[in-house]
Amino acid sequence: MAFVQLEDGELHYQIDGPADAPVLVLSNSLGTDMQMWDAQIPALSKSFRVVRYDTRGHGKSLVTQGPYTIEQLGRDVLALLDALKIHRAHFCGLSMGGLIGQWLGIHANDRLHKLVLCNTAAKIGDTETWAPRIAQVEKGGERAMKEMAAGAIGRWFTPGFASQHPDKVTPTTDVLAATSPLGYAACCAAVRDADLRKEVSSITVPTLIICGSHDAVTTVADGHFLQNHIYGSELSDYYAAHLSSVELGDVFALRVTEFLLA
Repeated sequence: MAFVQLEDGELHYQIDGPADAPVLVLSNSLGTDMQMWDAQIPALSKSFRVVRYDTRGHGKSLVTQGPYTIEQLGRDVLALLDALKIHRAHFCGLSMGGLIGQWLGIHANDRLHKLVLCNTAAKIGDTETWAPRIAQVEKGGERAMKEMAAGAIGRWFTPGFASQHPDKVTPTTDVLAATSPLGYAACCAAVRDADLRKEVSSITVPTLIICGSHDAVTTVADGHFLQNHIYGSELSDYYAAHLSSVELGDVFALRVTEFLLA
């Protein structure tokens, strides 16, 4: 296992692929960790030096007192790049990872080559959406995280995929069940408070937006908002729910590779 020392703890990361290949950073969604990209690593690591990491509050990375902010999570990425002596990289983030990607595109575009925003929005939910979830986790702790995992299947995957691929669904929801309640609630607050609708038009790096037609969390309409406000961006819409990377597998990796190498 590899870790970068931040000011307040360690950030867990892993690198796959040739040392001389273009760098691609992968950023996980809320309630998952770097394992959510497992299906893409064999394909992506053929063309890229893939750097994936556990977002603060998740996996084996540091869990600090919240609430967090998307800026804080974005600066963790910049610290990771600095520690690895990577000046510029491609960045692909899903959901919360997509918010982090938007922040980087707005505030650190000089560190990016291209940007892939998956199953995300410039504004995800509102206070009424997030307040009950945060309260549930803060009150229920580990028990609440197990409840979250049971309820996530319907949001994260289409019914057909969930029934036909328990081998992919169960490991993903198990990660959510094992996520730190403190870290999860702190990241929920970061997503709750992030509103980039007035800023995304300042993103100038080439951007691909990936949507799931059955994603009720971050809808295709959210994707079109990003496309309409990020000049020259592309949008691809697939039959998938919220965790399109898990559901689409090689199809996801192929689209990302085509865009980044174009």
